[in-house]
Amino acid sequence: MLEEVEPDLEAWEMGLRGRMHRVGAVLLEQLLNADVRGDEGSRPCCLQGHMAVFVEHRSKQVLTVLGPVEVRRAYYHCPTCQAGRIPRDEALDIVGSSFSPGVRRMMSRVGSNESFQDGRQDLKELAGLQVTAKQVERVSEHLGQQAQSWQAPTGSLGSSGKVVKLKSIPKLYIAYDGTGVPVVSRETEGRAGKQSPQAKTREAKLGVLFTQTGLDEQNQPVRDEDSTTYVGAIETAEAFGLRIYTEAMRRGLESAQQVIVLGDGAPWIWKIADLHFPEAVQIVDLYHARQHVAELAKSVLGVACKPWAEARYRELDQGKVEALLGALLCLKDPQPDLQATIDKALHYFKTNADRMRYAQFRRQGLFVGSGVVEAGCKTIVGQRLKQSGMHWTVRGANAIIALRCLNLSNLWEDFWESRKVG
Repeated sequence: MLEEVEPDLEAWEMGLRGRMHRVGAVLLEQLLNADVRGDEGSRPCCLQGHMAVFVEHRSKQVLTVLGPVEVRRAYYHCPTCQAGRIPRDEALDIVGSSFSPGVRRMMSRVGSNESFQDGRQDLKELAGLQVTAKQVERVSEHLGQQAQSWQAPTGSLGSSGKVVKLKSIPKLYIAYDGTGVPVVSRETEGRAGKQSPQAKTREAKLGVLFTQTGLDEQNQPVRDEDSTTYVGAIETAEAFGLRIYTEAMRRGLESAQQVIVLGDGAPWIWKIADLHFPEAVQIVDLYHARQHVAELAKSVLGVACKPWAEARYRELDQGKVEALLGALLCLKDPQPDLQATIDKALHYFKTNADRMRYAQFRRQGLFVGSGVVEAGCKTIVGQRLKQSGMHWTVRGANAIIALRCLNLSNLWEDFWESRKVG
């Protein structure tokens, strides 16, 4: 009697998927090459507007989501420019690439979300596509550069009409911060590190914008659902200022009844706010202010710091910055380094006093913490660019940051559609 063999569902489904992909690839190849013979009589213009001459048909292997296909395209040559052109490649979006748009989209998504090696393995497991980690990296970087251009102040995002159309925005929040990205050594030449002659990281600046229309039952501010968008890059404060201003304009800056800028107190943050958002309410993140108090208390008072620090926390919560400054003035230390720490704290709180009126801000129903941008730094930058052993070029890091910002801002489809239109 023959023993009954249990069906292997996984083997069946994976085998059928592979066969259906192969059949689909054959059909797709036939579809792509169905009208190729009609190209000989056409006379397209070259990129300079001259009439080009048909030379021959050339074949190209392209990896599609269904598998590899061979595409035959008409090749034209311009006698004036002495340059060739293949219009079919432009129409199919495969200029300079052996990957179809669908495959490149998949590669950039996995490349922006995980290591390029893990992305390669996931593409093989989930889509049956055989690519190398280096190919995932190159495609991700190329599309990331396109995303950067789309988001840039002079790019299509600022002028394409993709503006969030709201008649009036009660409260528009703009928060931004910086976080280090490990880079290759050539990216930090001439830059001193905090504890070494040469820096090992470059600062990525990340901006977050969101809106608020109301309060919860406890009269606490509530961030509007799906209102958060992100921008970021490793760049100068001046360039980043233009970047976040462009995004603020896209989000409806001019229709906002109130604009609030949240930051940790770094001078570059307020310089951008003064330049691009001069009418905004400026708020130093409460938790950063408390952190300054805690660090000062621990450094100067040691084990006796807790009661003193808790009194300062209460003063901060009540917006009584002058009382806090008075307590700081009472701190004296004969050690020059500790006195310098006290003086530095005094300068920090004096400079930001009007940005620390937390009781007043709360009465207005405003957020007083910048946790959303700190979470963004961890999610967009930390989880992808700070994995063990990673060292980035600035170009590569910015490409991945751009892709991740688009994804978390729910702007990926807008970007992808703009590529087709462009």
